[in-house]
Amino acid sequence: MSGTAYPPRASADQRLEVVDVLRGFALSGLFLVHMMECYELYWAKPQPGPIVDTVFLFFMGKSFSLLALCFGFSFFILMDRAAKRGVDFTARFAWRLLMLVGIGTIHSLVYRGDIIQLLAMMGFVLLLADRIKDNRILLALAIAALSGPVLIVSFFAAAAGAGWANASPNHWVDPAMAAYTGGSFWDYFTANLWVGQLPKWWFMIETGRLLEILGLYLFGLVLGRIGFFARPEAFAKVRWIALGIAVPLAIALELVREPAASWVIDHGYGEAAARELRYLLSSWLGLAGSAAWALLLIALFQGWGRSLLRVFAPVGRLTLTFYVAQSVVFVPTFYNWGLGLWDDWDAQTRLVVALIAIAAQMGFAQAWLARYHYGPLEWVWRALTYRTWDIPFRRARPKLATAA
Repeated sequence: MSGTAYPPRASADQRLEVVDVLRGFALSGLFLVHMMECYELYWAKPQPGPIVDTVFLFFMGKSFSLLALCFGFSFFILMDRAAKRGVDFTARFAWRLLMLVGIGTIHSLVYRGDIIQLLAMMGFVLLLADRIKDNRILLALAIAALSGPVLIVSFFAAAAGAGWANASPNHWVDPAMAAYTGGSFWDYFTANLWVGQLPKWWFMIETGRLLEILGLYLFGLVLGRIGFFARPEAFAKVRWIALGIAVPLAIALELVREPAASWVIDHGYGEAAARELRYLLSSWLGLAGSAAWALLLIALFQGWGRSLLRVFAPVGRLTLTFYVAQSVVFVPTFYNWGLGLWDDWDAQTRLVVALIAIAAQMGFAQAWLARYHYGPLEWVWRALTYRTWDIPFRRARPKLATAA
């Protein structure tokens, strides 16, 4: 759109580096989970073991939650900076989300487990939430969403014998898996157009993940409003107290999850009630774990660990580009129409390849940002947001001093 004003590109002092670190760490953790899952093909023939179990324990659910939290905070940053310039960014942000839905939809044809589309669609709720100026109301709504109301209702309904609650979950049926593990490229592509998407969306609905994302968005918005990341020194004591709660809570939830489910079965409430209880406790475990990671990383970044954690910051600035690139590389690596290595690489091989890939992304991101202001997809998304290609991409080369 000709003549449209857009914010200047963020300089180093404008960015909140710790948030980039959190985002980069979360993306790396999510990538580890995807590699252990062979980009979902692991579930066709699960083979648990120490490596898979450890990666799932530390990163499954936690990394996704961190990304959602950062999304809510990023919304605050965009809206706040626009407001300080006297600009109402509401319509522009809605358009920005619509463009992200488009990017996610295209990516879902490559990897049906795409979360970009989901995060973007849920982002429209933030536009309504931003009109609520009382942070206490937002926190109450966030806590209600994060408590797992869908799973709580399903648990009690299943225990009471309700037919709908005792039926097998819809997301357990995956008609696309055969196409992924043994089909052609055309089989894989046509499955991703529709039938392959259904289990993902059923999973998000039936496990309460949609409300969980909403709660994390609201929480991220509140953290932005109170300056949690902008003034970390002001919250140092609160962070340590919260960390002292989050870590024991996560450990307790991990230890009690299976015994609690067994108790439900032993007392005659049925497998479905036990399943819903596992989902509920796993949801709380993921939230406690993501809180522990966030609080620990912030504490380390504010102390002796800053130089070590900074390697995640460039990755955090190229999250969209890397998230898509990861699937573009590894979906063909694992799926039958490509190299078909999903049942050839053991967990150790997948872990080693994943760690090498993460290290390569760190090096690439640092080199790229030394030359460019944005990642390729980040630049495209920004250009689509402001409907102009007149957005600086390449950094200006420093001028060489000339002899007098």
